[in-house]
Amino acid sequence: MSTPTIAPPERDPSDVAPADSYHKADPVWVYRDGWKAGVIEAASPRAVTVTYLPGSHRGTGVDTFTAQYVTPRADKDPALDNTHTLARRRPLA
Repeated sequence: MSTPTIAPPERDPSDVAPADSYHKADPVWVYRDGWKAGVIEAASPRAVTVTYLPGSHRGTGVDTFTAQYVTPRADKDPALDNTHTLARRRPLA
């Protein structure tokens, strides 16, 4: 799914997943001055905490959103969906 085009108040309530249906590390879109790519940090029955990209710069933001302002994201974002792991270093012989 590409970036959503509908603002949260215009979303059909039946299309809004409950906040506690999200899990840590789920990729999502969050609405903050437009839809932004994000990743779930925590979820409760009332809201989710998300790390997201607030602008065109490299920094991230962390904020709490109610379910209406969050939707699942299928597109990968290289700045947020980093799957690299640390390599084990071996001393030179």
